[in-house]
Amino acid sequence: MTAKTPTLQSSFLREATERGFIHQCTDLQALDTLMASQSIRTYIGFDATAPQLHAGHLLTIMLMRLLQKHGHTPIVVLGGGTTLVGDPSGKDQTRPIQDKDAIHNNISNLTRTFDHFLKHDTTPPLVVNNADWLTPLNLITFLRDVGKHFSVNRMLSAEAIKTRLHREQNLSFLEFTYMLLQAYDFLVLAQEHDCRLQVGGSDQWGNIVAGIDLARKYQTPALFGLTLPLLTTAQGKKMGKTEKGALWLDKKQISAWEYWQFWRNCDDKDVASFLHLFTELDTRSITQLTATQGHQLNEAKKVLADHATALLYGTKEAQQARDAAEQTFEAGKTSANMPQYALRQDTTIVQLLVDTGLCSSRSNAKRLIQQGGIKINQQTITDENHLIPHGDKQPLTVSKGKKQHILIQRD
Repeated sequence: MTAKTPTLQSSFLREATERGFIHQCTDLQALDTLMASQSIRTYIGFDATAPQLHAGHLLTIMLMRLLQKHGHTPIVVLGGGTTLVGDPSGKDQTRPIQDKDAIHNNISNLTRTFDHFLKHDTTPPLVVNNADWLTPLNLITFLRDVGKHFSVNRMLSAEAIKTRLHREQNLSFLEFTYMLLQAYDFLVLAQEHDCRLQVGGSDQWGNIVAGIDLARKYQTPALFGLTLPLLTTAQGKKMGKTEKGALWLDKKQISAWEYWQFWRNCDDKDVASFLHLFTELDTRSITQLTATQGHQLNEAKKVLADHATALLYGTKEAQQARDAAEQTFEAGKTSANMPQYALRQDTTIVQLLVDTGLCSSRSNAKRLIQQGGIKINQQTITDENHLIPHGDKQPLTVSKGKKQHILIQRD
């Protein structure tokens, strides 16, 4: 069932629908009645497969902030147990097996991330680790009590499983059990924390429904599932992916300048949806900002970048990033807030482009030079052997296209 309906009573569901957060819901009308009448707890899970979240996770984070705004409590479930198994959803092959120490370190990092993004003064989140109830399980007892409720025929019809089998890609029994564990998570959360709703990506629909069906066998209060849309940019890229890889939500791995630039440089077609999903501006203001097209839409992109960057870095650093960008792009000046690289010895422009990360390889650097895509201090470089001396104390600005700049310090 889709979420398109004009008669929503719940303020959360009304705003979530208006902003474009909702893809599917198991029983929208009943969920709406429940959320309009009382505050509920909502389960959102994150496996600890990496030491940090990336910008693709922001959609879920912003939904949790929206839940808090409307008086509901998000339950952040960190997958200390399920990460040991590995979710097959969206994967062409088995995920690398993570060791327990790596998972523990990842969970510590993720906990700090949620502590930063989620509000603690109104409806603070509940953060739990599913290792607490999954790792003590006895296999035989689990299979007899929980496994008996699952139909293999139905599990084989789940999209993640069906896709792997259709492509004749290996699917281990370990991965096959992931659905049972996620469903069991929902049951435990319903029984121990009065959780009524699970939210996940569109690829989690089968797992969410399995949890609702399992809980029904244990006669819990009615549970609900809601999925978010699969978000890609206008160019068809997964949200949060850049030429350099994932855009991590970690101040240590990316500067405020680079983060601000990511949002400022979004496609015109993405501005309105990104403002709705990744900022907390009211929808009327967003409509006014995006009413124009072409060059005038740049102001809306700056507002998007300001608000998105402020969530991670704070208002002061977001403003500094904006000031630095305007100095560089509009006034043609350099700024101390630009990404910087310390040159320690004489080098060629090709090697510098690789060393700074502006280009992924020497061949990529040479191709861009031949195409006129590289500049030093606004002057196009055509010679791939162009030498940059270390001895000159004057800093240089090296530019790749119109959007990527690095200040080269020569001390």
